[in-house]
Order: sequence, then structure tokens, then C-alpha cells
Amino acid sequence: MTDAVTPAGAPFAAALTSAVRAPETAAAVAAAVRAGTLAPREAVLASLARIEALDSRVGAFRVVRAARALAEADALADRADLGRLPLAGVPLAVKDNLPVRGESMRVGTAATSCAPADADHETVARLRAAGALVVGLTHVPELCVFGTTDGVHGIARNPWDLSRTAGGSSGGSAAAVAAGMVPVALGNDGMGSLRIPAANCGVIGLKPGYGRVPAGIGEGDWYGMAENGPLATTSEDARLVFGVLAGEEAPAGNPDTTGLRIAASGRSPLAGVPVTRPYADAVRAAARLLVDDGHRVRHDDPPYPLSLSATALARWTAGTAKDAADLDPELLAARTRRHAAVGRLLARTPLLRADHRELLRRRLTPFFERYDVLVMPALARRGPAAAPWHERGWLRNVAVNTAYAPTTPPWNLAGWPALTLPLGTLPGSAAPCAVQLVTRPGGEYRLLALAARIETRRPWARTARL
Repeated sequence: MTDAVTPAGAPFAAALTSAVRAPETAAAVAAAVRAGTLAPREAVLASLARIEALDSRVGAFRVVRAARALAEADALADRADLGRLPLAGVPLAVKDNLPVRGESMRVGTAATSCAPADADHETVARLRAAGALVVGLTHVPELCVFGTTDGVHGIARNPWDLSRTAGGSSGGSAAAVAAGMVPVALGNDGMGSLRIPAANCGVIGLKPGYGRVPAGIGEGDWYGMAENGPLATTSEDARLVFGVLAGEEAPAGNPDTTGLRIAASGRSPLAGVPVTRPYADAVRAAARLLVDDGHRVRHDDPPYPLSLSATALARWTAGTAKDAADLDPELLAARTRRHAAVGRLLARTPLLRADHRELLRRRLTPFFERYDVLVMPALARRGPAAAPWHERGWLRNVAVNTAYAPTTPPWNLAGWPALTLPLGTLPGSAAPCAVQLVTRPGGEYRLLALAARIETRRPWARTARL
């Protein structure tokens, strides 16, 4: 067996089946490792055992680093500062568009190089320095373009409903967390790519505000819209990982979240794209919870500009055109080639020349001066089927993506922090529903604290039963 295969493989089977199961949350794993009651190797073995048992059905991982992760766990155990590491021994999955030293970065396509990366991405390096152990690289759609994770390397499925997509583009990372294969994962978000799969898979996805976490994603971060961030099953874990990614120690306590002014909106930001009842009902349920928690909640809609759809499409496609510029088009799927071609066309229009971030912020700032936090739908409808969408036409992909995930792009364009979290389940299903929280720049810990309050009042099932 080589490391670059999925699942973990026969040479580790005996060790995996006898592995001590690590505590389930990242915070618990790290606490146990720091206390000396759990060895880093045992934490990795438990993660690998779960991957081996489940990933053939879920499809979260492109690469499982079994031997390397175990060797790195043994090396971690010898570190003199082990007792001070915030993520000591925590198994971590990394989205396959961020370099991991010694592994190829394929970004969901056959057009990229198989050569191993020389160095870790800065976010990966920060997590490793904090004690995290990379057990594998997760599936993404080609060039991370679409909201379904499928392509030449595989299909990532929602662990709560294997007939449905995990979402995208951090779909493999979200599926790995939701299935309990890892307690936390690293992904990124250029138009909703953390929040969409988090909402599908019933985990927390935090898109930090612009500049809070090192970006360096593709060629230009999709015109400054893309941010790296955590996927986790608890607000505590998301807070822990965000602090490491931001290069700061998380505050000792949560910021004051008493008596917040909260707007609840069930409206889609994109004109003509409706929000279905389950997701609108989830916003109403969140509003009731927050009223009961002592907040001042009012139903109000942000003043989204009518031009939002065109602005988002221009940056979405033009960002892809930049990422595809040096790749062999013959090795790209037809939908990706068309997406990049549209981007090259739109790049010649005024849509990319105006400072839309500043214009959007000016329009939205008065609303956020009246409110501390916005609660809105995480999605407009449940995720589509887990299918080879990469083999289907561009227009069909764009239509499906827009219909189910229109609520996330404004916050990439504005560069403001946004978080999705589970709330209730979809009708007739165990699959989770979700809401989204948004606030002004610098408010990530406020969002995490508010998510913790919702989690306390209405806890969710942390992992899917497979």
C-alpha cells in the first residue's frame, strides 16, 4: 500500500480495529493528549479506522495519509511542548486545493500536476504547529467551481443522506467531519464553499472576514472573495481552530452576546430565486430561540442591490478563468471550460472594474448599524442528488447551484464574516436543515458565541449514523 490511496488499507487493518477510540471533539482529543491519557497515535488510529469503515460509501477523501500521519503522530508525541499545544493530536482533513508538504494537490481535476508540494500552505502549517495531524486530503469539484463535489477523482456524498451531494466545494471536508472520520477539517469559501457543504452535512462552517486568516487560494483568491476557515461539529471546536488559523489565542471567554439587536430575514439575496419553506421556517425557529435567549429580534431584510447576481457571476467565472489559464483545456470538464470562457468574456466588461466590495459595504452598512447580527437561510433548498454533475452542461450546473445556494455570495463580495450551523431537520428526513449568521468585520467570535448559545438551547446530532 502507498499512502496516496483510499481507504487506509490492509497493513493497518489489525491496528485499526484494535485502536483506542479517541474522544469525539477536537477540544476533547487535544485535552486528552495534553493530559497524557491519549497518545497522538491512538487518536490517528481511531480516525483511520473510521475512514476505512465508512469512506467507501461517503467518498470524502482523495488521499489518506495513513503511514505518514502515524509517523507524524509519533514525532508529535516526542515534542517538548506537547502539553501546551491547542490542537495536540487532533486528526485533521485538508481540502485538496491547499498544498500539503509531500502530497500532490489536484484541485479536483486531471489537468493539475501529480508532483508533491514542497511546503505546506500557511494555514496548514499553523494547524500543524498547533499539534494537528493531517490524515488526508479531501475531494473537491474541479477547480472548486461548483456547489456539488464530484469529478474525475470521485463523488462526495452527504453522510446523512447518501443519495444527496455533500455540497461544494469543500464537500469532502464537510462529509469527513459529519461522518466522524475527523473532528475538524480545513476548507475555504469563495462563494459559499464552506457554508454550503456545512449546511448540507449538518456541521458548522465559518467563513472569516477578509484578511483575518491567510488566503492564498488559487490565482488571486477569486478577486479577493475566497477565505480559508474551519468545519467542525461544535462551536467550541470551530472557535479553537479559527483562533489557530488567525494566528491568535482565542479569547478566554465568549464576547458578550446579551441583548443583541438581531435581524431575521427569510429573503433570498438574488432576485427571483425563492427560499423554500424548510429553510424559511428554520430562520423563524432561530428567531424564536434568540428571543427566548434575551435578544431583540426583528424581521427585516437587507437592502441587496439588484445587480448582485451579475456581480457575483462575473467574479465567480472570472476567478475560474484565472485558475484555468495555465491548464490544458482538453483535460478540463466541459462545464469548467465554459465557465472559464464566460469569465474571460465578463472580464472585459465594467463588471470587474468597479469596486463592488466598497459599493456593497456602503449599501449594507446602515442596515448593520441598526443590527448586530443577521440571521438568514443557509440554503434556499436541499442539496441536489449525488451525481456526476461534472458530466452535465454548464447552464444546468449554474441553474442548480443558483437555485439551491443563493444566500452565501453577498458575504464573500462584502468580505464580512458569515457562519452556517445546523438547526432542525428537513421534512421527512434525518438530514439537517441550517441557518446562517452574518455580522460586521471583526465579529467572528461574536458569531461563534451566538452559535454556542443556539447549540446549548437546541443541540444537534454531531455525526451521522451510517
